[in-house]
Parts: sequence; C-alpha cells; structure tokens
Amino acid sequence: MTVHFIGAGPGAADLITVRGRDLIGKCPVCLYAGSIVSPDLLAYCPPGARIVDTAPMSLDEIEAEYLRAANAGEDVARLHSGDLSVWSAVAEQVRRLEKHGIAYTMTPGVPSFAAAAAALGRELTIPEVAQSLVLTRVSGRASPMPVGETLTQFGATGATLAIHLAIHALDTVVSDLTPLYGAECPVAIVVKASWHDERIVRGTLGDIEAKVASEPIERTAIIFVGPSLSSTDFRESSLYDATYQRRFRGRQ
Repeated sequence: MTVHFIGAGPGAADLITVRGRDLIGKCPVCLYAGSIVSPDLLAYCPPGARIVDTAPMSLDEIEAEYLRAANAGEDVARLHSGDLSVWSAVAEQVRRLEKHGIAYTMTPGVPSFAAAAAALGRELTIPEVAQSLVLTRVSGRASPMPVGETLTQFGATGATLAIHLAIHALDTVVSDLTPLYGAECPVAIVVKASWHDERIVRGTLGDIEAKVASEPIERTAIIFVGPSLSSTDFRESSLYDATYQRRFRGRQ
C-alpha cells in the first residue's frame, strides 16, 4: 500500500501532470483538499473510489484515513493544490506515514504562481530588470513567518515578488513595499488562476488597495509586485542574439 501525494495544479483539471492523472485513476482511495482543489479533478478517480474531502478534517483524522487504507491494502491518491514543494502541509503528513512505516511517493504539480503568470501573459524574469523571483507570504494565524523572512528584506533586492496567502493583508504589502519599489511600481493580483472564474486586478502600489476595495477579494489570490510586470523597453536576451556564439548554435 502506498500513499501518492500529488500536486493537483492550480485548479483547471487539465493542468495536472500525466503521472498525477494516471495515479488518481489507479487508486481506490482519493483524499483531496476540497477548499482549494477543483472538484473537476475527481473525474479522474476510478468508479467506486472512496473520495474524502479533507478540508474539514484534522491531521489526526487524515492520519486515521491513511491507516484505514493501509489496513485494507488500498493505495491512496492524496491531492494538494499547486505543487507539493511549497505551502502544501505535506511534511507533517509524511512524518506520520514514516512513523507507521507506510510507503509514499511525491508527484510534482503545476504551481499556482506559474498559472498566474500565464494568465497575465508575462515572463517574470526580464533581462536587466529582474532576474529573481521570490515566492513568499505574510504571517497568518496558522503559520507565522520566521524572523528574517520579511517583505521589506525581500523587497530590498528589487526582485519580482509573488506573495501568496496575503490578500487579507494587502495594506501591509503596500505599506512595506512602497518605500522600496515606489508608488508607481506595477502590481497584479490573480484570483483563482486557471479556474473558470479566474480574475485579474492590475494596478500600482499607489492604487491597488482602492481597486480591490471596489471589488473585494477574499482568498485564493497571488499578489505580484515588481517592475518586470510592465517592462517593455528592455534589452533582448543573448539567448537568441545572432552574434552570440553558444554551444548548440555551431557558428564560427
């Protein structure tokens, strides 16, 4: 028996890896976080599968589901939104599985920031404008930020910031970053990237609060901040420069 942790992607049912889709189709048990994982993905479950929404469950109750499946010899597809490597709460589940000697695998997924960037139609790393992307968040009830990981410290680099789980603290984002990036710095908020009701709000650090206030956003949003979001007058990459000699071009 194996628990297969699967990055279920940002929302759209076709934004999942082939491996992840196939694993769902082979597992007689599927646990999914119903508050943030699209129910459309459940169409990949085999007929008669035991499907459990873990959104209202505690970690102890989820652990009990794993033990029930282990006793029955049933593989489990465990779906988490986006990719497993960030903010997935997989680590504590793995720790409990290891305690019981239950095997597990991890299948990566399309991260939400990538789907959000696609919705914006933007590359987030622009030559000589921004070559780094910082994935971060703000402190919340469930998980405070470590000392040293602050918006002001990340913002001091001038990198593009992809701020997750922070729409409730938009005022803090604006107040912390305006002195570093300036009030005219572009901001883009992508709500429910790749879902049927996806929404985009564009603005600047100077006006984004007013724009959101006129059409409030409650959750499932990524806030992008940085000059790369609107830069058009930038140097072209050397990657395709006709005079740039590179290994695979074979020019003399």
